[in-house]
Amino acid sequence: FFFFFLVALATTIGQVLFASLAGYAFARLYFFFRNGLFLLILITIISCCGCTKREDKLIMVTEAGFAPYEYYSDGTIVGVDVDIAKEIAKELGKELVIKDVSFDFVINEVKSGKADFAAAGISITPERQEEVDFTLEYTTSNQVVVVKKGSSIKSFDDIKKKKIAVQLGTVADLYVKENYKDAEIISHKKYLSAVEDVKTGKADLIIMDELPAKEIVKENDNLVILDGVLFKDKYGMIVKKGNDELKEEINKVLKRMIND
Repeated sequence: FFFFFLVALATTIGQVLFASLAGYAFARLYFFFRNGLFLLILITIISCCGCTKREDKLIMVTEAGFAPYEYYSDGTIVGVDVDIAKEIAKELGKELVIKDVSFDFVINEVKSGKADFAAAGISITPERQEEVDFTLEYTTSNQVVVVKKGSSIKSFDDIKKKKIAVQLGTVADLYVKENYKDAEIISHKKYLSAVEDVKTGKADLIIMDELPAKEIVKENDNLVILDGVLFKDKYGMIVKKGNDELKEEINKVLKRMIND
Protein backbone atom coordinates (compact mmCIF):
# COMPACT_ATOMS: atom_id res chain seq x y z
CA PHE A 1 0.00 0.00 0.00
CA PHE A 2 2.78 2.41 0.90
CA PHE A 3 4.46 1.72 -2.45
CA PHE A 4 1.29 2.55 -4.39
CA PHE A 5 0.86 5.68 -2.24
CA LEU A 6 4.33 6.90 -3.20
CA VAL A 7 3.70 6.21 -6.90
CA ALA A 8 0.39 8.10 -6.77
CA LEU A 9 2.00 11.00 -4.91
CA ALA A 10 4.88 11.19 -7.38
CA THR A 11 2.45 11.10 -10.31
CA THR A 12 0.35 13.90 -8.82
CA ILE A 13 3.38 16.07 -8.11
CA GLY A 14 4.66 15.42 -11.65
CA GLN A 15 1.33 16.43 -13.18
CA VAL A 16 1.22 19.60 -11.10
CA LEU A 17 4.79 20.52 -12.03
CA PHE A 18 4.16 19.76 -15.70
CA ALA A 19 0.98 21.83 -15.68
CA SER A 20 2.79 24.68 -13.95
CA LEU A 21 5.75 24.59 -16.32
CA ALA A 22 3.48 24.26 -19.34
CA GLY A 23 1.37 27.12 -18.10
CA TYR A 24 4.45 29.27 -17.49
CA ALA A 25 5.86 28.45 -20.91
CA PHE A 26 2.52 29.17 -22.54
CA ALA A 27 2.24 32.46 -20.67
CA ARG A 28 5.76 33.48 -21.71
CA LEU A 29 5.00 32.53 -25.29
CA TYR A 30 1.74 34.48 -25.22
CA PHE A 31 3.31 37.62 -23.81
CA PHE A 32 6.23 37.30 -26.25
CA PHE A 33 3.94 37.24 -29.27
CA ARG A 34 1.60 39.86 -27.85
CA ASN A 35 4.42 42.29 -27.09
CA GLY A 36 6.14 41.49 -30.38
CA LEU A 37 2.95 42.20 -32.30
CA PHE A 38 2.49 45.47 -30.43
CA LEU A 39 6.08 46.46 -31.15
CA LEU A 40 5.69 45.62 -34.84
CA ILE A 41 2.53 47.73 -35.08
CA LEU A 42 4.25 50.61 -33.28
CA ILE A 43 7.29 50.48 -35.57
CA THR A 44 5.03 50.42 -38.63
CA ILE A 45 3.09 53.45 -37.43
CA ILE A 46 6.26 55.41 -36.62
CA SER A 47 7.83 54.47 -39.97
CA CYS A 48 4.79 55.56 -41.91
CA CYS A 49 4.63 58.82 -40.01
CA GLY A 50 8.30 59.44 -40.71
CA CYS A 51 8.30 58.65 -44.41
CA THR A 52 4.96 60.10 -45.49
CA LYS A 53 4.95 63.70 -46.64
CA ARG A 54 1.72 65.66 -46.48
CA GLU A 55 0.22 66.05 -49.91
CA ASP A 56 -0.56 69.74 -49.33
CA LYS A 57 3.09 70.63 -48.72
CA LEU A 58 5.98 71.08 -51.16
CA ILE A 59 9.33 70.45 -49.47
CA MET A 60 12.39 72.23 -50.83
CA VAL A 61 15.87 71.50 -49.48
CA THR A 62 18.68 74.02 -49.67
CA GLU A 63 21.83 75.29 -47.97
CA ALA A 64 20.92 78.73 -46.69
CA GLY A 65 24.29 80.45 -46.65
CA PHE A 66 24.61 81.33 -50.31
CA ALA A 67 23.42 84.90 -50.83
CA PRO A 68 21.77 86.09 -52.99
CA TYR A 69 20.37 82.65 -53.91
CA GLU A 70 19.40 81.52 -50.38
CA TYR A 71 20.32 83.05 -47.05
CA TYR A 72 18.89 84.05 -43.69
CA SER A 73 17.34 87.45 -43.09
CA ASP A 74 15.83 88.10 -39.64
CA GLY A 75 15.66 84.35 -39.03
CA THR A 76 13.84 83.58 -42.30
CA ILE A 77 15.33 81.93 -45.39
CA VAL A 78 15.04 84.27 -48.36
CA GLY A 79 16.71 84.74 -51.74
CA VAL A 80 16.36 84.24 -55.48
CA ASP A 81 15.82 80.47 -55.25
CA VAL A 82 13.25 80.95 -52.49
CA ASP A 83 11.28 83.42 -54.64
CA ILE A 84 11.24 80.88 -57.46
CA ALA A 85 10.23 78.09 -55.07
CA LYS A 86 7.29 80.17 -53.83
CA GLU A 87 6.05 80.52 -57.41
CA ILE A 88 6.39 76.75 -57.91
CA ALA A 89 4.38 76.06 -54.74
CA LYS A 90 1.76 78.58 -55.84
CA GLU A 91 1.50 76.90 -59.25
CA LEU A 92 0.92 73.54 -57.53
CA GLY A 93 -1.45 74.95 -54.92
CA LYS A 94 0.76 73.79 -52.05
CA GLU A 95 2.42 75.25 -48.99
CA LEU A 96 6.20 75.67 -49.34
CA VAL A 97 8.36 74.13 -46.62
CA ILE A 98 12.12 74.86 -46.68
CA LYS A 99 14.74 72.58 -45.12
CA ASP A 100 18.24 73.91 -44.48
CA VAL A 101 21.05 71.31 -44.59
CA SER A 102 24.74 71.17 -45.44
CA PHE A 103 25.34 71.36 -49.19
CA ASP A 104 26.84 67.87 -49.36
CA PHE A 105 23.54 66.43 -48.00
CA VAL A 106 21.26 68.19 -50.50
CA ILE A 107 21.27 65.50 -53.20
CA ASN A 108 20.66 62.66 -50.72
CA GLU A 109 17.67 64.52 -49.24
CA VAL A 110 16.04 64.45 -52.70
CA LYS A 111 17.14 60.90 -53.58
CA SER A 112 15.72 59.53 -50.31
CA GLY A 113 12.40 61.32 -50.77
CA LYS A 114 12.82 63.51 -47.68
CA ALA A 115 12.46 66.54 -49.94
CA ASP A 116 10.53 67.04 -53.19
CA PHE A 117 13.18 69.16 -54.89
CA ALA A 118 16.33 71.12 -54.19
CA ALA A 119 17.55 74.58 -55.13
CA ALA A 120 20.92 75.59 -53.77
CA GLY A 121 23.08 76.90 -56.60
CA ILE A 122 23.47 73.31 -57.82
CA SER A 123 25.85 72.95 -60.75
CA ILE A 124 24.73 70.67 -63.58
CA THR A 125 27.35 67.94 -63.94
CA PRO A 126 27.30 64.49 -65.60
CA GLU A 127 28.02 62.83 -62.23
CA ARG A 128 25.03 64.47 -60.57
CA GLN A 129 22.80 63.73 -63.55
CA GLU A 130 23.35 60.04 -62.82
CA GLU A 131 21.90 60.50 -59.33
CA VAL A 132 19.04 62.98 -59.83
CA ASP A 133 17.08 64.70 -62.60
CA PHE A 134 17.84 68.35 -63.34
CA THR A 135 15.40 71.00 -64.42
CA LEU A 136 16.38 73.34 -67.22
CA GLU A 137 19.29 75.63 -66.37
CA TYR A 138 18.04 78.92 -64.98
CA THR A 139 21.25 80.85 -64.40
CA THR A 140 24.91 80.90 -65.42
CA SER A 141 27.53 81.19 -62.72
CA ASN A 142 30.97 82.75 -62.97
CA GLN A 143 33.46 81.10 -60.61
CA VAL A 144 35.97 83.60 -59.24
CA VAL A 145 38.92 83.77 -56.85
CA VAL A 146 38.74 85.73 -53.59
CA VAL A 147 41.95 86.67 -51.75
CA LYS A 148 43.01 88.88 -48.88
CA LYS A 149 43.98 92.46 -49.70
CA GLY A 150 47.72 92.74 -50.20
CA SER A 151 48.00 89.07 -51.17
CA SER A 152 50.90 88.03 -53.41
CA ILE A 153 48.32 86.28 -55.61
CA LYS A 154 47.62 88.63 -58.51
CA SER A 155 46.45 86.23 -61.24
CA PHE A 156 45.20 82.68 -61.74
CA ASP A 157 48.76 81.58 -62.54
CA ASP A 158 49.75 82.35 -58.95
CA ILE A 159 47.40 79.86 -57.26
CA LYS A 160 48.88 76.56 -58.45
CA LYS A 161 50.63 75.54 -55.23
CA LYS A 162 48.64 77.60 -52.74
CA LYS A 163 46.20 76.70 -49.97
CA ILE A 164 42.80 76.76 -51.67
CA ALA A 165 39.59 76.84 -49.61
CA VAL A 166 36.39 75.46 -51.19
CA GLN A 167 32.96 74.35 -50.10
CA LEU A 168 32.69 70.57 -49.92
CA GLY A 169 30.81 68.95 -52.81
CA THR A 170 30.59 72.08 -54.95
CA VAL A 171 31.73 72.37 -58.54
CA ALA A 172 34.65 74.49 -57.30
CA ASP A 173 35.70 71.59 -55.08
CA LEU A 174 35.67 69.23 -58.08
CA TYR A 175 37.41 71.74 -60.34
CA VAL A 176 40.27 72.36 -57.92
CA LYS A 177 40.88 68.64 -57.36
CA GLU A 178 41.04 68.11 -61.11
CA ASN A 179 43.08 71.17 -62.12
CA TYR A 180 45.25 72.05 -59.13
CA LYS A 181 46.73 68.76 -58.00
CA ASP A 182 49.77 70.44 -56.42
CA ALA A 183 47.64 72.76 -54.28
CA GLU A 184 46.58 72.11 -50.68
CA ILE A 185 42.79 71.87 -50.74
CA ILE A 186 40.89 72.86 -47.60
CA SER A 187 37.25 71.72 -47.81
CA HIS A 188 34.47 73.16 -45.65
CA LYS A 189 30.81 72.21 -45.25
CA LYS A 190 29.89 75.92 -45.25
CA TYR A 191 31.58 78.35 -47.62
CA LEU A 192 31.43 81.06 -44.93
CA SER A 193 33.90 78.92 -42.95
CA ALA A 194 36.13 78.82 -46.02
CA VAL A 195 35.95 82.61 -46.19
CA GLU A 196 37.04 82.80 -42.55
CA ASP A 197 40.11 80.72 -43.41
CA VAL A 198 41.14 83.29 -46.01
CA LYS A 199 40.56 86.17 -43.59
CA THR A 200 42.68 84.53 -40.87
CA GLY A 201 45.44 83.36 -43.23
CA LYS A 202 44.72 79.63 -42.89
CA ALA A 203 44.00 79.60 -46.63
CA ASP A 204 45.41 81.75 -49.42
CA LEU A 205 42.24 81.99 -51.46
CA ILE A 206 38.72 80.69 -51.98
CA ILE A 207 37.10 79.75 -55.29
CA MET A 208 33.36 80.42 -55.39
CA ASP A 209 30.38 81.81 -57.31
CA GLU A 210 30.76 85.45 -58.29
CA LEU A 211 27.46 86.71 -56.84
CA PRO A 212 28.00 85.38 -53.29
CA ALA A 213 31.64 86.50 -53.62
CA LYS A 214 30.50 90.07 -54.25
CA GLU A 215 28.31 89.91 -51.14
CA ILE A 216 31.25 88.63 -49.10
CA VAL A 217 33.61 91.35 -50.35
CA LYS A 218 30.96 93.99 -49.66
CA GLU A 219 30.84 92.87 -46.01
CA ASN A 220 34.62 92.35 -45.64
CA ASP A 221 36.75 95.24 -46.83
CA ASN A 222 39.94 93.19 -46.30
CA LEU A 223 38.97 90.81 -49.14
CA VAL A 224 39.07 91.33 -52.92
CA ILE A 225 38.05 89.41 -56.04
CA LEU A 226 40.78 88.79 -58.64
CA ASP A 227 40.08 90.12 -62.12
CA GLY A 228 38.60 87.61 -64.55
CA VAL A 229 36.51 84.44 -64.42
CA LEU A 230 38.26 81.18 -63.54
CA PHE A 231 35.52 79.08 -65.17
CA LYS A 232 31.81 79.22 -65.94
CA ASP A 233 29.08 77.05 -64.51
CA LYS A 234 25.34 76.42 -64.95
CA TYR A 235 22.76 75.94 -62.19
CA GLY A 236 19.60 73.87 -62.19
CA MET A 237 17.13 72.61 -59.61
CA ILE A 238 16.90 68.88 -58.92
CA VAL A 239 14.15 66.30 -58.37
CA LYS A 240 14.22 62.58 -57.68
CA LYS A 241 15.03 60.36 -60.66
CA GLY A 242 11.86 59.68 -62.65
CA ASN A 243 9.77 62.45 -61.08
CA ASP A 244 8.95 63.91 -64.48
CA GLU A 245 5.66 65.44 -63.35
CA LEU A 246 7.27 67.73 -60.78
CA LYS A 247 10.21 68.48 -63.07
CA GLU A 248 7.87 69.68 -65.81
CA GLU A 249 5.91 71.85 -63.35
CA ILE A 250 9.16 73.46 -62.18
CA ASN A 251 10.33 73.95 -65.77
CA LYS A 252 7.02 75.64 -66.61
CA VAL A 253 7.51 78.16 -63.80
CA LEU A 254 11.18 78.72 -64.67
CA LYS A 255 10.35 79.38 -68.33
CA ARG A 256 7.66 81.86 -67.35
CA MET A 257 9.93 83.71 -64.90
CA ILE A 258 12.84 83.78 -67.37
CA ASN A 259 10.56 85.21 -70.09
CA ASP A 260 9.18 87.79 -67.67
